[in-house]
Amino acid sequence: MDSRKSYIKCQTLQRSLLDAAMQQTNGQNYLEENLKAVTNIMVAQFLQKLTYEEVRIMVQELLDLTEKCKSLKSHELPSESCHQLMTTFLEHICNNEGMADKRVFSDCCNINKTARHKCFLLHKKDDAGYVEIFQISNPEQICEMDKESQVPVKDQYIYETSRKHPFVYGPTILTMSVCYETAVQSCCQEENKTECFQTKLEPIKKYVREISLRHHHLCEIGIKFNHRVATAVELVLLTKKQPKANFSEIAKLSMDIKNLHQICCEGNAVVCVLGRSQLMDYICSKQAILSSKFTPCCELPEPFRGECIINSENDDKPDLSSLPLRRFTEDQSVCKQFTDKQDFFLQRFLYEYSRRHPELAVPVILRVDTVYQSLLGKCCKLENPLECYSHGEGIFQRVVHESHERVKNQCDLREKLGDSNFHDRLVVLYTKKAPQLSAQELIVLTKNMAAATAKCCPLNQERQFVCMEDSAKLILGALCRRHEAEPINAAVGHCCDDSYAFRKPCFDDLQVDGTYISPPLSCDQVISLKEDLCKAPEEELQTEKQKLLSNLVKQKPNAAEMQFQSIIVNFAHLVEICCQAEKSETCFQEEGSKLIEKCQLLLGG
Repeated sequence: MDSRKSYIKCQTLQRSLLDAAMQQTNGQNYLEENLKAVTNIMVAQFLQKLTYEEVRIMVQELLDLTEKCKSLKSHELPSESCHQLMTTFLEHICNNEGMADKRVFSDCCNINKTARHKCFLLHKKDDAGYVEIFQISNPEQICEMDKESQVPVKDQYIYETSRKHPFVYGPTILTMSVCYETAVQSCCQEENKTECFQTKLEPIKKYVREISLRHHHLCEIGIKFNHRVATAVELVLLTKKQPKANFSEIAKLSMDIKNLHQICCEGNAVVCVLGRSQLMDYICSKQAILSSKFTPCCELPEPFRGECIINSENDDKPDLSSLPLRRFTEDQSVCKQFTDKQDFFLQRFLYEYSRRHPELAVPVILRVDTVYQSLLGKCCKLENPLECYSHGEGIFQRVVHESHERVKNQCDLREKLGDSNFHDRLVVLYTKKAPQLSAQELIVLTKNMAAATAKCCPLNQERQFVCMEDSAKLILGALCRRHEAEPINAAVGHCCDDSYAFRKPCFDDLQVDGTYISPPLSCDQVISLKEDLCKAPEEELQTEKQKLLSNLVKQKPNAAEMQFQSIIVNFAHLVEICCQAEKSETCFQEEGSKLIEKCQLLLGG
C-alpha cells in the first residue's frame, strides 16, 4: 500500500477518529497554539540524543524568539526573526557548556554560520534505532502513561517521532501527533485495546516511515542536483495531480514548493509550518482552477488540510486531443524558443508532456525531458534542425518502452525464480556492483528491492510500472546517501551524481566493480555452523545464507552463479539435516568440514 492510501486508510476507516481529532484544533489559532510543539520538533530533530526534559528546557529558552513569528499574517512572508531562529538555535547549542552531544558538534561550532548549519544537518541520523516508548503490543502501558504521566501523550509522540525521523517535515509530525493522541484516547476506552491500537496506530506509524523516506529523498535532490532538477520534479508531480491547471499556475507553484522544500530540509520547522500553511491558503483560494479534488481537503482545519491536499488523488485528465505535442517536434520556431528562453521552454514541454501522460512515473517523464533537451542541443546546431528534431516523438516512445521493458524483465525474473531465489539473485548482482558494502548492508538493500518487486509486480501493467519506478527512486536514493556519507566506488558515484532521471537505468546496467580487491577470506570464516542455527527463525537463517552468498561473490565475482548456488543449497540442507540429528553439534562439525572443503575448491584454496 502506498503512503497516500495508508493516509486515506487512517482517515476513511476512522471517520470518528478524524472528527474527534479536528475538534481539538482551533483552525485560525492552530499555528499560534502550537509554536511550542513546532520548536520541540526542531530541537529534537537536530539533537536526537537529548532526553525529553533536555529538549523541553531548550525549547523554553528559544520560545521568546518563536513568539515573534506568531503575529505573522497569512499573506506575509515568514519574517526575518523566524529565519533568524535557526542561527540563534545553533549558537545556543555552541555556547551552552552543558549541552549533551557538545563533543559531537564541536567541529560544527568552530566554523562560520552557513557552513555550521550544513555541518549540523550532516549529523542527523535517519531512524537511528531509538526504542519506541509506545509499543502497540503493550496497550495497558500506553494507557497508564496517558493517564498518569505529566507529559501529554501528544508531546511525547512529537519528541519520539522527531528524533527517530529527523527529516520528516514539521507539519506532518504535527498532523500525525493529533491523530495519535486521539487514537490513544479512543482505544484506552475500548475493551480490546490491542486490536484497537493495531487498527488505528499502525497506519500512522507506516505513513510516517514512508513519508520519512520521501522527505529525505526530496531533500537529497535539492542538495545534490541543480535547482532545475528540483523544480522539474515538483512541476511533474503538480501537473500529474492538477492536469487541468494552466501552465503559469503550475510554474509558480513549482517554484514556491521547491523553495518550501529547501526551508523544510534545512530543519527550520517553524518556517516550514508557516510556509506550508500559507501555501495551502493560496491553493485553497485557487482550488477552482487547480483541482476539483481539493474541495474536501480545503474544508478541513489545520493541520489536516495540508496533509490531505498533498495526498489527494490526481484530478481527471482533460481532453487534450485538439492540442497535440507536435508543436515541440514539428514547429519551425523550436530552436529559437529553445535558445531564447531555454528553462521556460523546457518547463513548458515538461508540463505539456506530463498532463498527457499521468500514467508515467516521475523519473520516466524526466528521462523523456532529458532526452528532448539533449536532442535540441544537438539538432539546433545543424543547418536543417527541423529534420533532426522531427523524430522526437519516436525517441520519446523508445525511452518509455525501454523503461517498461526493464520493469517487465524484473517482474518476469521474480515470477520465474520465486521470491527467495529472486532475493538471492539480487544479492549476487549488487555484491558485484558494490562489493565495498558490508554483507549486512547488501542484504538490507536487496531485501528492500525484493519487497518492492513483491509489492509492485502483481499490480496491473500501468500501476506496476509506476510502483516499481517510484520504489526504485527511494531505494537508490538511500543507497546514494550512503555513498555520500562513505564513498562506495566510482561507478556507484557516477550513477548517483550524473543524472537523477537516469539513475535507475544506470544502476541496472552496472557490472562487476573491477577495482575492488577483496581481503583474503577462508571458508571457515564465512561459513557459520553452530547449534544456535537450530533455534533461529526462518528470516535469520535466510540472512545467514545470504551473508555467505555475498562473501563468496566478493571473493570470486566472476565465478558462475551455479557454483555459488550449489554451496548455498548445501548449507541450507546441512542446517536442516543437523538440526534433526540427535547430536547437532557433532553433525555440524563433521558435515561442515565437507562444505568448507567444497567452498575452498571454489575459492581456489
